[in-house]
Amino acid sequence: MNEILDYIFYNNTVYDWLLALLFILSSYVAAKLIYLIANRFVKRFTVKTKTKIDDLIIDMVQEPLTFGLIVLGFWLAVSNLVLPENVYLYIHKILYVLITFDVSWLLVRLIDSILTEYLHPFVMKSESTLDDHLFPILRKTVKFVLWSIAIIVGLNNAGYDVGALIAGLGLGGLAFAMAAKDTLANLLGGITIFLDKPFKIKDRIQIDTYDGTVSEIGLRSTRLNTLEGRVVTIPNLRFASDIITNVSAEPTLKVVSNIGLTFDTTAQQIEHARNIIKSICLNNPGVEDEIIVSFNEFKASELNLLYIYYIKKESDINEIKNQINIEILRQFNDAGLQFAFPTLTVHSKKAE
Repeated sequence: MNEILDYIFYNNTVYDWLLALLFILSSYVAAKLIYLIANRFVKRFTVKTKTKIDDLIIDMVQEPLTFGLIVLGFWLAVSNLVLPENVYLYIHKILYVLITFDVSWLLVRLIDSILTEYLHPFVMKSESTLDDHLFPILRKTVKFVLWSIAIIVGLNNAGYDVGALIAGLGLGGLAFAMAAKDTLANLLGGITIFLDKPFKIKDRIQIDTYDGTVSEIGLRSTRLNTLEGRVVTIPNLRFASDIITNVSAEPTLKVVSNIGLTFDTTAQQIEHARNIIKSICLNNPGVEDEIIVSFNEFKASELNLLYIYYIKKESDINEIKNQINIEILRQFNDAGLQFAFPTLTVHSKKAE
């Protein structure tokens, strides 16, 4: 029996080959046992905890850990054997790459599951559609970056020169960025909207000469339904550089108006006109209590009354203004107050 075990086969005794095989089989059995224990016992314990992070870690670690134990078994098996230098180096390069792959696989699974479990519900609750588009891109970008790093580290550990590869990627990335700079700028503008949240769907905004309601927020552009009934598509780059007025975010809408009365209006009538305007505004449920009415100016052909009021955010702006203006017209007519219009009075002096 000892003679058989001591028999040399490819520079190693049969005993050495059997020991190497034992390392491989033991690592496989250990991996299976850990997998079964994690499924039957550890998961029962983690399910009872309040946090989900331990469940995620157990789920994501199981398969990479199993694979890692098998790779470790091959590593021990190879280390126990006497092999030609070139074969030994070649196998070690493969094992280095497999270890790097396993660690990267674990990180990708773990980070992706955390993003899906914790960030995705937050994204789904948001009214904006932009973050719904950004989330899949974020997941793919994270995976791409991690796997790119893994490939570079794996090749470097395997003894390959990755400097030329990185330089090539840098030049390629620069050329791509120059060719797609407008697209990238619009994408960054979309990210700015997502982070700063200057507006959301159904908000009325003003940007440049456009005034309308936001109907859609995309990765490259945003659509407005303008007050004229047109649909305008604006590149997201504009939102990162231009001034945006969010009309819907205003707590109230300030209305400034003027009424001109004829010059034969008395001081008592002016005071009565002021009281009428104040009463009309205060009695309208869509108007705030802060009302300003002032006889502020003698104009060329009229006595000017300035009045300022604030329409509540939830009210219909055009309807409130319509109600107030109609009531002012009605009550002014009932009170005999005359609206002024441009006139020219010529006084002539009789020559002696």
